[in-house]
Amino acid sequence: MVPTSTRKGYAALVGRLRAAGCVFAEDEARLLLAAASTSAQVEALVARRVAGEPLEHVLGWVRFCGRRILVEPGVFVPRRRTEFLVRSAVALPARVVVDLCCGSGAVGAAVAAALVGAQLHAVDIDPVAVRCARRNVVPIGGQVHAGDLFTPLPADLQGRVDLVVVNAPYVPTDAIASMPPEARLHEPRVALDGGTDGLDVHRRVAATAPQWLAPGGRLLIETSRQQASGTAALLAGAGFAVRMARSDELDATVAIGIMLL
Repeated sequence: MVPTSTRKGYAALVGRLRAAGCVFAEDEARLLLAAASTSAQVEALVARRVAGEPLEHVLGWVRFCGRRILVEPGVFVPRRRTEFLVRSAVALPARVVVDLCCGSGAVGAAVAAALVGAQLHAVDIDPVAVRCARRNVVPIGGQVHAGDLFTPLPADLQGRVDLVVVNAPYVPTDAIASMPPEARLHEPRVALDGGTDGLDVHRRVAATAPQWLAPGGRLLIETSRQQASGTAALLAGAGFAVRMARSDELDATVAIGIMLL
């Protein structure tokens, strides 16, 4: 339990967080107080947050699709809009699921939790993300592979994957400088930078996915409203039937490629 003296300092803590630019200072103060057992621990956490470290890195977790996902410093923090990618995915039947550019493994873990009995394989090229993803994915029976896109997957999965979900980096290189400091300074560039037009990884995924997907399999890629037509064109060019899904509530766009029978 947080000491009474610390609880009495709640208003001052909210003021410090608000002065540091934290929009939801009251909520953050409650979470930080709940995460500590001593005044010294509270101060250490608050100092990290005031210095600009993402709240999720400070706490060590994020709430995503109703699950507590562990998030380590240096790992991409799942955004709420990506819950729409999960919603779109779990509406489809699947026995074998691949989560590419998995980061913390949040998307794959949420999809696998909803698709009971599905075999989950998650992949990331960043060793820090792979270590973090294993903490979220292995306990639910999934596997995490270190490497570039489909390359590290078991070869016997080729032609057998029912569902590929992708939250790859899609920020154009020149736009990274205008991102909030929390992301720009504390999340790995490999998880943000999508190349000149933001679609470099989408191109590679679209070109390679057909050899891994089963007939009728689906490839779902999170994209932006501005880049939606470009992502859709890449999927169509790779031979997919394409439809787009949109959530205005979450400001989220998902391109869905259907592998033709």
